[in-house]
Amino acid sequence: MPEIPEEDLLVIPHAGLPANGASYAEVAIDPDLPIIDPHHHFSAHWGGYFIKDLCKDMHAGHAVLSTVYIQCGHEYRNTGPDHLKPVGETEYVVAQASSLGETDGAAVAGIVGFADLTLGDGVDDVLSAHVAAGSGRFKGIRHAAARHEAFKHGVLPRPPLGLYRDPAFRKGYARLAKYGLSFDAWIYHTQIAEVVALAQAFPDIPLILDHVGGVLGVGPYAHDDAAARREWLPAMRLLARCPNVKVKLGGLGTATFGFDFSKAARPPTSEELADLWRPYIEPCIDAFGADRCMFESNFPVDRSVGQYVVLWNAFKRIAAAATPTERSALFYGTAAATYKLSPPIIREDEYEIL
Repeated sequence: MPEIPEEDLLVIPHAGLPANGASYAEVAIDPDLPIIDPHHHFSAHWGGYFIKDLCKDMHAGHAVLSTVYIQCGHEYRNTGPDHLKPVGETEYVVAQASSLGETDGAAVAGIVGFADLTLGDGVDDVLSAHVAAGSGRFKGIRHAAARHEAFKHGVLPRPPLGLYRDPAFRKGYARLAKYGLSFDAWIYHTQIAEVVALAQAFPDIPLILDHVGGVLGVGPYAHDDAAARREWLPAMRLLARCPNVKVKLGGLGTATFGFDFSKAARPPTSEELADLWRPYIEPCIDAFGADRCMFESNFPVDRSVGQYVVLWNAFKRIAAAATPTERSALFYGTAAATYKLSPPIIREDEYEIL
């Protein structure tokens, strides 16, 4: 398919600024349920979000015990070899987390950084530098492939088509096993077949699919979300056959999903969000099982739909009918196992321990 001229692309605006000021607030539902938030960022984009913002959200009502930071191109090194510049993001996050002391020391218990896996064997220098800089927190790599020829979106560079099939990329991907690292895949639903092929080619490397597979709600899918889901669900069921793959449940505040509350009279309630998001989240749990799914905040990007407490209330509403074992997996157990984090200590008479 020929490259569409840059000026003809539909540009999707950045999400992240609170909807209508996000003045709507709720009290946390089931506030003692332990949570590990496995997906958030620090960035000057999306209205700005830093360590103090994260800590404020962690203590806003839900029992968020620890988090995993996911790369977004923040605070790269300004000097040195280009391929090592992404290590600056890991160095920055470790410094921020270390500044918290013992009180909030569990914040940012894990870090997923960026390395250009098309470097092939040459990516070893980057991976070893990330691990060294991570001080025990470094868990994996995210090299996004999200691309659709109808539009561009995001703060990250637009990846080439067919990235996950590129032999050079796969040579670098294979190096993750040497360091015991996982891989986060950020794609659109039209690219799920590439993730299936990657997972099948490297069955021993843990792969985490971000944001329920990036179901598109813009461009050619702007007025037909049902058509997007009809394409997405069979692909997800095929992916579920790969036992090394897990799925993050969230990210639906990302602009490409098409949920735009900017013109609404007020921000959505958690009940309204739960109703909107069930058709995307429940099929993932059905296909993969709770022990291979984990709720994520994707803050500050998903701050576009409301406050942190409201977001997690929506997830708890969606999971209301789950068994105690399933709830423990969805809210902390899967994340702890996936990113090799210390599981929270839970009283056996309160919640199922994984």
